[in-house]
Amino acid sequence: MNGTMRGVTLHANWEPRPGFKLGAKDIERKQTYLGSKVWRNPKVSIDQHPVPEPKDDEVLIEMKAVGICGSDVHMNQATEDGYIFYPGLTGFPTIIGHEVSGMVVKGGKNAFDKRTMKPFKGGEPVCAEEMVWCGKCRPCADGIPNHCEKLDEIGFNVNGGFAKYIVLPSRLVWSLEPLRRCYKGDDIYLAGSLVEPTSVAYTAMIQWGGGVRPGDNVVVCGGGPIGIAAIRIMKTQGASTVILSEPEPARQKLGKMMGADHVIDPTKENFTERVLQLTDGMAAKLYLEATGLPTIVYPAIEQAIWEGRTLNSTVVVVARADAKMPVTGEVLQVRRAQIVGSQGHSGHGTFPHVIEAMAAGMDMTPMITKKIKLEQVPENLVLLRTNRTEGKITCVDFN
Repeated sequence: MNGTMRGVTLHANWEPRPGFKLGAKDIERKQTYLGSKVWRNPKVSIDQHPVPEPKDDEVLIEMKAVGICGSDVHMNQATEDGYIFYPGLTGFPTIIGHEVSGMVVKGGKNAFDKRTMKPFKGGEPVCAEEMVWCGKCRPCADGIPNHCEKLDEIGFNVNGGFAKYIVLPSRLVWSLEPLRRCYKGDDIYLAGSLVEPTSVAYTAMIQWGGGVRPGDNVVVCGGGPIGIAAIRIMKTQGASTVILSEPEPARQKLGKMMGADHVIDPTKENFTERVLQLTDGMAAKLYLEATGLPTIVYPAIEQAIWEGRTLNSTVVVVARADAKMPVTGEVLQVRRAQIVGSQGHSGHGTFPHVIEAMAAGMDMTPMITKKIKLEQVPENLVLLRTNRTEGKITCVDFN
């Protein structure tokens, strides 16, 4: 296809902080794995870009629904001294947006639909992984593609989904056909745009958190989209009591809608005391840190682990934050607890498992609380810096 398209493009200045050293995988003035230490004065604009053309192993997809992620907000948000909030892999300028869902326009001759193992013919509803793993390095060969040594990320350092079209390697693309069992018309694309964030929560809770046995207790700290998705996943897996710790009433309500049994407002209640009260002194098997405020949240989690009767608890850190957690080793040793980090969503069959779970009734679409047009993306990126009443804001009009 020829011509141009509009894309929500993030620009920033390469101005490394004093003492910053270029890492082995960083590229001078182009990309870094430590965004908050390098990029300054972020600015979003809607620019014209050429319509991309797929290579032999790629797929051209017309966007139908793309969600705004907290990382999109934090890449466009500056600290007092001008550096972006987001601490991870970034390379600008780039079209942002990675929670993508759309319709295949065409595929290259070696681009196969994994559901049918036949070439894409056009018209298929699909979503895609955001982690562009190479499949050749040691972590990829070891089955850990989220930590690929040549990793790119859609909407972070390569062009993303806030545009009319996107080209992606076919290995990242997953069919949404199973969702036709539950969703009609364009609703399949709304559900499809939630596969990526739900897969982030699934990876955190199931893959690295180890999941739960039916009857276990779970505490989710933070009622953003990842936390809300984790609640739904844990109730689907059979957790008996899921507690959401979240101060914002709108997010508390959404958490209850998605399956939380109890809600704690940590600004008004003692977190540890309430967790113990609500679980008859057992506390929880699995804790999720999804606030991005680990220095504030973790000490209360640690106290619940120390005072609770449950052994072998796991704390999963999924929110990105350039901060050190205050950890007491004695608590981990005596209570046989552990802390694990979770990044990404690729590998381990996560995407197809999430799609099939959604097709079987794990409806995530209540998370979408607002639909917008492409030209409204920049203003909503600013809105979400302070607005905590919305769940997922999703772009559905790219014309």
